[in-house]
Amino acid sequence: MSKIAVVFWSGTGNTEAMAASVAEGARNEGAEVSLFTAGEFGPDRVEEFEAIAFGCPAMGAETLEEDEFEPMFTACESKLRGKKIGLFGSYGWGDGEWMRTWEETCRSDGAVLTHESVICNETPDEDGLRQCEALGAALA
Repeated sequence: MSKIAVVFWSGTGNTEAMAASVAEGARNEGAEVSLFTAGEFGPDRVEEFEAIAFGCPAMGAETLEEDEFEPMFTACESKLRGKKIGLFGSYGWGDGEWMRTWEETCRSDGAVLTHESVICNETPDEDGLRQCEALGAALA
């Protein structure tokens, strides 16, 4: 059984709903899943898991949330080489630039993106939640 971490930050509940669907998709494939908020996770936990799904909405000018999520993620970056990861998040404006930038950062860190990243405009619809489940299944 693979161990998967789903780590997220959510201000409105949209990314939290996506995180729950990612976790459900991984559990449906038999994975042991642990759900963490950004404040509950750090680089000392990375090695405990075979794969990690990171979720964060776009903030401001299409950046990661800067008070909790971005510092946690930056601290974890040095441990991501060879690690299977997936990315997801919601946005309310822009065209998804924050996700493209985040993917590029992860690839530069040597992480292995196992599934197409999932972005949802505002509240995730049924299709978006299905994509999140597929991301979780791919990590498992």
